Amino acid sequence: MCRRSCGLKMKKKVYIIYTGGTIGMVRTENGYAPEKGSMQKQLSEIPELRSGIMPDYTFKEYDPLLDSANISYEEWIKLARDIEVNYEKYDGFVILHGTDTMAYTASALSFMLEGLNKPVILTGSQIPFCEIRNDARDNLITAVMIAGHYYIPEVCLYFGNKLLRGNRSTKVSAFALDAFESPNYPPIGSAGVDIVVNESRYTGQKRDELRLFEFSDQQIAILKIFPGIQPEIFENIITPNLKGLVVEAFGAGNIPEAGGRLPAVLKKAADNGTVIVVCTQCLRGSAEIGEYEASKGLADAGAVSGFDMTAEAAVTKLYYLLSKGYGHEEIKKLMQTNLRGEMARGAVYQCE
Repeated sequence: MCRRSCGLKMKKKVYIIYTGGTIGMVRTENGYAPEKGSMQKQLSEIPELRSGIMPDYTFKEYDPLLDSANISYEEWIKLARDIEVNYEKYDGFVILHGTDTMAYTASALSFMLEGLNKPVILTGSQIPFCEIRNDARDNLITAVMIAGHYYIPEVCLYFGNKLLRGNRSTKVSAFALDAFESPNYPPIGSAGVDIVVNESRYTGQKRDELRLFEFSDQQIAILKIFPGIQPEIFENIITPNLKGLVVEAFGAGNIPEAGGRLPAVLKKAADNGTVIVVCTQCLRGSAEIGEYEASKGLADAGAVSGFDMTAEAAVTKLYYLLSKGYGHEEIKKLMQTNLRGEMARGAVYQCE
């Protein structure tokens, strides 16, 4: 467990990427909105970033700046490429990102950046820099310090004094300053009086040299189960083009029978070659098909358990495996295998 910055005598270098999001927005007559150049101006006015104990940084602002609701797999590829191009020049990377889809981006990058051996830390804020009282300043300063001075070979998310594994994180509040949690895995670190990083919580994946694997366009859907669900509503999305389906089921992986109609719809998806992965709607816990009779319909449809993965991790993992071009059965097997520390079950798989 490390409680102090490592290598402070040698000036470290951090690459900061600003994609958009609340952290750099300004007030307009239509509400908060991103403004070109505003974030760089804000950084220049933070004296702590010029302190001798802070790493040097290079700042890159994307154009156009995006609300994170508009982030897609194409932006994930852009970010991953940017890290790959600059990987040897910097000790760590900080991505300033909107909060709405930050956990999706963190999960996606964890799969795309194979062999990662440096920290990639996503952060943002609930209140922008332009407000006198904000969480942007501390989130940014601490994320840059951690990225520059700590050996963390993972994609992480830093928010509200907690350093979380990226593919274990999920947004739990639209208003609280500690907006993210890692429900089924303890934080990798925390920032109080000291910054404390627990190295025993790093993944056990193979780390040698960075290899970028880019996602391709895939049709993936999420189906959230609710009482009284009418399966016919979802029949239109169950086509041969649907490659992956994440089912957010009740409890440990249960679905209503709905007169046998819902299992039939899911069976149709499986017959079309769709990989069906079952996660739990519960914030904490695991989905394990077969634990209850109410999951029989999922088992009969050939679905696989997502165990304690977040929906964000399940979706981006499907992107990853489908883009790899693996066969249907191999994808089902790997969806139940721990690849990047995204789930508790199974040994860590070493991607070649």
